[in-house]
Amino acid sequence: MIELTLLAIISCTVAFFIVYVMTPPLIKFLEKRNFTVKDVNKKGNVMIARPGGLSIILGIVISEIILYAFLQLNEILAIIITTFASFVIGYVDDRKVMGGWFKPVALAFAAIPIIALGAYNSDLAFPLFGTVQIPILYFALIIFMIPITGNTINSIDVLNGVSSGFMVIASFSLSICLFIVQNYEIAIVSLPLGFVSLAFYKYHKIPSKIFPGDSGALTFGAMYGAIAIVGGVEIIAAVALLPAIINSFLFLSSVKIAEHRQIKGVPVEHTDDFKLKATNDKSAPITLVRLILAGGSLSEKQVGFMIFKLAIFSGVLAIITASLMGVSL
Repeated sequence: MIELTLLAIISCTVAFFIVYVMTPPLIKFLEKRNFTVKDVNKKGNVMIARPGGLSIILGIVISEIILYAFLQLNEILAIIITTFASFVIGYVDDRKVMGGWFKPVALAFAAIPIIALGAYNSDLAFPLFGTVQIPILYFALIIFMIPITGNTINSIDVLNGVSSGFMVIASFSLSICLFIVQNYEIAIVSLPLGFVSLAFYKYHKIPSKIFPGDSGALTFGAMYGAIAIVGGVEIIAAVALLPAIINSFLFLSSVKIAEHRQIKGVPVEHTDDFKLKATNDKSAPITLVRLILAGGSLSEKQVGFMIFKLAIFSGVLAIITASLMGVSL
């Protein structure tokens, strides 16, 4: 146990400092080459560096390689390959806007290493009721889960700091849950995601200096989904991710499957003092942010904190769920 603790400290330290140190030069590199996008929630022509996925994936891959060197688990290899493939998919979409089909289909293929390496348990665990054996259906769950978690985090990446801050809360909640169900090795493997998210939040929070882009958001979401699968905590992971899942459900139920940058109607407008308010445009998609603003206009920071409060609430529910699952096991 002492060795695992030391390994956790080393990998998390490496994950945090790689992102913390690499992101500022990445910002300068992107700005120098005009890889920037307009921050639509700021007055004037504020341009922000994008994408930040490169520093995120470096922190994740290097820290996970350290863990693999000592633990030699196929689960770690599956997480690394699936996460890196998702980063590449996101980077392609950052450079060229693809059709709405591209990311779900490509991310489904990114899930294949989990199956190929046998890094899963086909028994689906529920709190109180125990496990359900679904060996054939579980393959479909793996193929669908990575696109769902990847695009779920991507869809909530609409305000400064929200996707990275949300992942800090959700990933640490998931790590705590893995410790509760006594899956200690995967719990340690999951910790770098939280520290990478925390380091990136430093530069992504209001006012953002860099946006994660699809490469960063898909990396966050795909790694989260891969951890949930290899750790056998799919239901718990879904509970912790509930606000983002609700956001995706609302979005997809109100529009056809499409790349969000291609949608004409916007769910949020700006007041004269540049606060956010819900639009009256019926053709605009319904989102979590739009629902939050239904009660009146708020600043971008206030909306972000509302989402973080929902994430904390869902994280607590996930921890309770894990405790109940521990009782059932």
